[in-house]
Amino acid sequence: MTLPDTAANPAGADRTFQVDLRGLVDLLSHHLYSSPRVYLRELLQNAVDALTARHGLGPAAAAGAFGIRLYADGSVVRVEDDGVGLTEADVHTFLATIGRSSKRATGLPSDEPIRGWGRIAEQRGDFIGQFGIGLLSCFLVADEIHVLSRSARTPDAPAVEWRGRGDGSYTVRSLPASARPRPGTTVTLTPRTDAGEWTRPAQVHALARHFGSLLRHPVTFDDGTGGQGALVNPEPAPWARTYPTPGARSRALAAYGEEVFGFTPLDTIELDLPAVGLRGIACVLPEAVPAGRRHGHRVHVKGMLLSEQAEEILPEWAFFVRCVIDAESLRPTASRESLYEDDTLAAVRDALAERLRAWIARAAASDPDLLGRFLQAHHLAVKSLAVHDDEILRMLLPWLPFETTDGHTTLDEFARTHRTVLVTSSVEEFRQVAAIASAAGLGVVNGGYTYDRELVHRLPEIRPEATVADLDPATLTAHLDPVDRETELAAAAYLALARDALAVFDCDVALRTFQPASAPALLVDSREARHERTRSQLAREQEGGLWGDILGALRQEAPRAQLILNQLNPLVRTAVAIDEPELARTSVEALYGQAAMLSRRPLRPAESSLINRSFLDLLAHALRKDS
Repeated sequence: MTLPDTAANPAGADRTFQVDLRGLVDLLSHHLYSSPRVYLRELLQNAVDALTARHGLGPAAAAGAFGIRLYADGSVVRVEDDGVGLTEADVHTFLATIGRSSKRATGLPSDEPIRGWGRIAEQRGDFIGQFGIGLLSCFLVADEIHVLSRSARTPDAPAVEWRGRGDGSYTVRSLPASARPRPGTTVTLTPRTDAGEWTRPAQVHALARHFGSLLRHPVTFDDGTGGQGALVNPEPAPWARTYPTPGARSRALAAYGEEVFGFTPLDTIELDLPAVGLRGIACVLPEAVPAGRRHGHRVHVKGMLLSEQAEEILPEWAFFVRCVIDAESLRPTASRESLYEDDTLAAVRDALAERLRAWIARAAASDPDLLGRFLQAHHLAVKSLAVHDDEILRMLLPWLPFETTDGHTTLDEFARTHRTVLVTSSVEEFRQVAAIASAAGLGVVNGGYTYDRELVHRLPEIRPEATVADLDPATLTAHLDPVDRETELAAAAYLALARDALAVFDCDVALRTFQPASAPALLVDSREARHERTRSQLAREQEGGLWGDILGALRQEAPRAQLILNQLNPLVRTAVAIDEPELARTSVEALYGQAAMLSRRPLRPAESSLINRSFLDLLAHALRKDS
């Protein structure tokens, strides 16, 4: 951008910005458009809008079969339409002034949001984009743009020619009507040598199909080889066609989804929102996707492909579908490669979410086989929805799978076996106690996964006879049988030594009997207790300082961890009878280390060191004994 000469513009006078077109094109290519390929989309878009404007002139002006014709032979790219055309005044107004558009809406300001469904239809625009800015994208692949146009508004209007160059200069001249016998516009590009990737005939044809396959006006392509121009969009969108049976329609929509996305949908959901002129399909993914991973959706506006990665069209929980939609009233951003976040888009997103909920409800009510296959693949998505949607919760919670002490099963089946359902707060806690709890007849659900604990606690809303409670160490240890008094007294010395050896871990030691007998020890601990002990240790280390005072104020009396030795296990019975203090200490350290590893929680450095040391000490003892 350059400033005008101050001599020609005295102080205080209004000045006009002078735009460096090359700099602007570089800005467009690097920051507005994702790829130079959008030049063809912009040309198609302008042609569609010109046809729309011509139809708006009335039946007489719009009579006839109008369409769009593409030509590319490697030396030129040409896009011709039978649209409304331009007068010489239009050319000066809309092609020579960057940012001016012939398609600005009247009435409300263009940036006023549309509020509510009632006004969406009133404010529906007829045009996709802006002619002036869109034409600039052609400079991404060409140094010169040639426009030949004739207006349909005036029967005897002359033709007008505009030539624009990448340095910002242009020429305009009027030509006899014979230069273009019919109204409409032809845009011709002479590609730069470095733009061959985007202007070769095969690529132009592929881009035309990519962007324009759902356009409502016929688009033909000619590669200059003398053959008849082939239709780029020979059929309307699959949801706009008629089919002999509902089954045939369903199969056709599924086939289209497979063609677009490359997978066979588990099912297809038709989407139809007349208030915004939206139609399309949602394809249910046949396999699970990672939690929180959102797929992009194909969004067309008035038939023109806007984006293949439009995440914003659906809520975050709907990551089990991919959509193809075509809408009339969604508002593109400046690059026309994504959607403008406004009240209209928010309303559309809510309405589409309701369509997905309705599909789940129908499957639950009438197609248990489909529901089972859907939940098997996408139970996490449904759980995230059920947390916030009471209707889905009531409908599907009994059918959702959970990890339990009875294996992976539904809550409905689990609640029939266990009147009291216990739920852990973490995965490691569940793995710590699962085998012992199962042997003791306790019904425990792993609540450590996303949404699971919250959902299990809502089970009584569906089954009032069920009781749900958090699992705590006291509940578990209460179901472990005590040993007889003589056994307890005989093991007293070993237990005292064990408590002393594990005091550094704030761990108590007890002797009990429980199943399975193959488990020598159980480490009962909780994440909250470990965090509290860590905080207490930091407070002691920082005693006297500001940080120590803060930690001390937060300190609570944390329950100690507990190593429960199983008297039914042969190894434990041998260990408690050891009378050699050093060996006894090593054995209890080894039992603690094994129990800590079985809990599958992260080991602290001191615990890792203890496990290594106890293993080496036991190995050394065994070697000495053998020798």
